[in-house]
Amino acid sequence: MKKLFLALTMTLLLGGCSEVEFGSYLFKSATNDAPYPDTQIPTKVTQQGKFKVGKPYTVMGTVYHPAETYNYTESGIASWYGPGFHGKKTASGERYDQGELTAAHRTLQMPSLVRVTNLSNGRSVIVRVNDRGPFAKGRIIDVSEKAAQLLGMIKTGTAKVQVDLLAEESRAIADAAKRGDDFRNTSYASNAGRQPVMTDASLPTSGTPASAQEASLAQAASQDNVQGHYTNGHFYPNAVATQMPVTPTNIYVQAGAFGVEENAQKLSVKLSSIAHAVVEPVSYSGRTLYKVKLGPLQNVREADNVLTRVLASGHSDAIITVR
Repeated sequence: MKKLFLALTMTLLLGGCSEVEFGSYLFKSATNDAPYPDTQIPTKVTQQGKFKVGKPYTVMGTVYHPAETYNYTESGIASWYGPGFHGKKTASGERYDQGELTAAHRTLQMPSLVRVTNLSNGRSVIVRVNDRGPFAKGRIIDVSEKAAQLLGMIKTGTAKVQVDLLAEESRAIADAAKRGDDFRNTSYASNAGRQPVMTDASLPTSGTPASAQEASLAQAASQDNVQGHYTNGHFYPNAVATQMPVTPTNIYVQAGAFGVEENAQKLSVKLSSIAHAVVEPVSYSGRTLYKVKLGPLQNVREADNVLTRVLASGHSDAIITVR
């Protein structure tokens, strides 16, 4: 009954959107970040999505503007979703597969490839964006269960991350999707640093039994001593997390940015009762802006609490940042 109520609530909230088909995030946004229990992944989902950007849409009073871009980097908090959404339709039309390396993002084109790096342990994986979300305040990306496992964030449910769009790879996968080519599992090949061992052109001739085809694929893979899995007649190497250097980072809540320093200082004083507040000047497009930041904060839970209080004080543009 609770799940039904949450689903109906989200449907009502989205009633005025210019685009209402967003897929599994309708339920993700209502479930917070609690880790899902370990379960066996069901039968593999094979429905492919399509290239999609989408029109501006509104969720819980916030307007999002999807756009096709190949220049994007952001640091913040990631969450993940898994068994409860396996097989459900995503915003791109693809069926969500918790065992694939995919992610939900609020505005990036689908599909696109981004590198997600856990800033706490240095683990990094490439995921394919195929869904919209997350819509919980203070989150910048929602990764699949498989990606969360590789990133080492299953138990915590969230992680400090940096998200970098891979421009060349994203253009290639977007072109493939626009042509109607099969682009699934691209993130697996990218993470392993190699392309699929076999392609359609090199498969045995038509009429060859499936078992013989798999035997041929297995033989080609074993020659390279590569471990992996089969999907739609392709052999893909198993994905692994890349280990990146770990640099200390802190979590902050950014309450706002001002062109006039005096206004920033006034807000800093006002919010100092919530947490330690500072004004930080930054250069942006040839001008100086003054950001009001609260922190550093000890963990994601504290950041969520501070963000909630800042939002409640009337500053609806407040966000969680990681630096």
